[in-house]
Amino acid sequence: MSGGGFPAILSLITLFLVGGLTGPAAGVIGALMLTGVLMLGTAMTLLTSRLLSATLLKGTPSSFALELPPYRRPQVGRVILRSILDRTVRLLGRAVVSAAPAGLLLWVLANVSPGGVTLLARLTGLLDPLGRLLGMDGTILTGFLLGFPANEIVIPIMLMAYTAQGTLSGAEGLQLLAVLTANGWTPVTAVCTTLFFLMHWPCATTCLTVFQETRSFKWTAAAFLLPTLCGMLVCFVVSGIAFLFV
Repeated sequence: MSGGGFPAILSLITLFLVGGLTGPAAGVIGALMLTGVLMLGTAMTLLTSRLLSATLLKGTPSSFALELPPYRRPQVGRVILRSILDRTVRLLGRAVVSAAPAGLLLWVLANVSPGGVTLLARLTGLLDPLGRLLGMDGTILTGFLLGFPANEIVIPIMLMAYTAQGTLSGAEGLQLLAVLTANGWTPVTAVCTTLFFLMHWPCATTCLTVFQETRSFKWTAAAFLLPTLCGMLVCFVVSGIAFLFV
């Protein structure tokens, strides 16, 4: 899970799973649920690493050796400059490369209406059967799909589609809860969405970084598909159990 999905997971746990609890109990239960989600993510990471080591990466050495250079006293100005260039400018450059085309695509989908129905509404309808199978709906899957540049915009895209607006919008707390429940969200929907936030494709910037580091479309595709398939499988199982017992 990237950091961009963390606030959304926290919001969903607070609104749907902690529910009407108040006082210290609400905080304790919410913290335990969040801890459980993070532990599940760690467990899935270890499991997939184990499976890869036994299959695709079988026989590949995993040792890592690092030769340390001679120690030199750090130069404050140079450290700051390199940090700005390496960790800020380049990261923002990668984000712009992925976000600009995605923003244009999002605007077209939300504002072009052939036959009186927006392309965004048609896309959500197309994805709805798969979304229902995974315990969500087509709008949620559309939010994840169009939120590929950054997980922070997944919820705003969902709200834009639910409210049929032509621009991204935000909502918090009870307002967000009201919009989601009015569009059929239940605690099961919130659980499956939380799990998919935890286990779905990396954002565009991460995928670009993977490609730049590996120079391999194969491993970039693997980094995209493996967590997505894990997330779909887990959501399918949870949705099926909920269908049987809820």
